[in-house]
Amino acid sequence: MLGRAALVVTIYIDPPTWPGHGRMWSHLVSDVSYDELHKFAEELGVPRRAFERDHYDIPSHRYADAVAAGAVEVSSREVVRLLQGAGLRRPKGRGSGPS
Repeated sequence: MLGRAALVVTIYIDPPTWPGHGRMWSHLVSDVSYDELHKFAEELGVPRRAFERDHYDIPSHRYADAVAAGAVEVSSREVVRLLQGAGLRRPKGRGSGPS
């Protein structure tokens, strides 16, 4: 009997080292698609308003939740490299990029 192969989803998160609004933040990203990222964030209970250009901003108190849900811990430099390699990077001030 042939079964369907499980879809492997890899989402990445950098350490909460980004200050803002009195908190420290992480970036949650996908190296495959925004759809994959939105689905993971929704399942984690992260509101869509936390999405900024090419990543979700995750407050430090939710970092462990994201990792427990399957996000892979990487450095901030690796987050940028992954986004660029996938063609999903949307730098500030450079238009909206891919949808």
